[in-house]
Amino acid sequence: MDFDFSFYLLLATVVTGVIWGSYLLFLKSKGLIFDEKDEPVLVEYARSFFPIVLIVLLLRSFIAEPFRIPSGSMMPTLLVGDFILVNKFIYGIRLPVINKKIIELKEPQRGDIVVFRYPKDPAVDYIKRIIGLPGDKLVYSNKRLTVNDVPVEEVSLGRYQGLGQGEDMTGAEELLENLTGVEHSILIRNGTPTVEFVYVVPEGNYFAMGDNRDNSNDSRYWGPVPEANLVGKAFFIWMSWDWQDKGVGFSRIGTVLK
Repeated sequence: MDFDFSFYLLLATVVTGVIWGSYLLFLKSKGLIFDEKDEPVLVEYARSFFPIVLIVLLLRSFIAEPFRIPSGSMMPTLLVGDFILVNKFIYGIRLPVINKKIIELKEPQRGDIVVFRYPKDPAVDYIKRIIGLPGDKLVYSNKRLTVNDVPVEEVSLGRYQGLGQGEDMTGAEELLENLTGVEHSILIRNGTPTVEFVYVVPEGNYFAMGDNRDNSNDSRYWGPVPEANLVGKAFFIWMSWDWQDKGVGFSRIGTVLK
């Protein structure tokens, strides 16, 4: 088991709840009436913090969780310093910490931007775009993607101009990719070596790639993402910060991801 923030949040909820609940039961057993002026300091802290940590636990575990983008692997869709929200319930309700799914909802779709636990180190969260669904035949050759024998449509948008921490991608070719109905931009470094493959996605797994195709550590290098590793679907940029450019990226705040 990975002892991450979710574990400590759950632990804080249980501990404060037990302290507060035990004190109330003690008062009831003695026939006493609760009075804030007489409660011990430890109980006062538990009573104050319990509803806060409980609400945070419920929101973070079942509704939405914030993440910060640490790398440029999803450029130009996501930039270093973007703060995003991830829908935690869209792919099913999971119990916190143990991540066991208890309610089935939607299945991931091709083109979804997903956060998942890195298969080689589940303590680390990755964010990529789902390229292949279970059973899909994928071909990546000459930096062109084919899904189930159908070439993915691409339209060149010209030379990419990076800003701030993404400035090193200036000069890459930006393409508008239509991934079976989901249109999004990708970056290609023409002349840069890449991994070519023919691959059939195993059942219960998903194939994920970064939009920054020549600068992404993804399923091409370490294999598919098991369904159990999915955390949720990224859907919104609520803040963007880049010290190397203009600080707060106001133009990116409120962007709906697709």
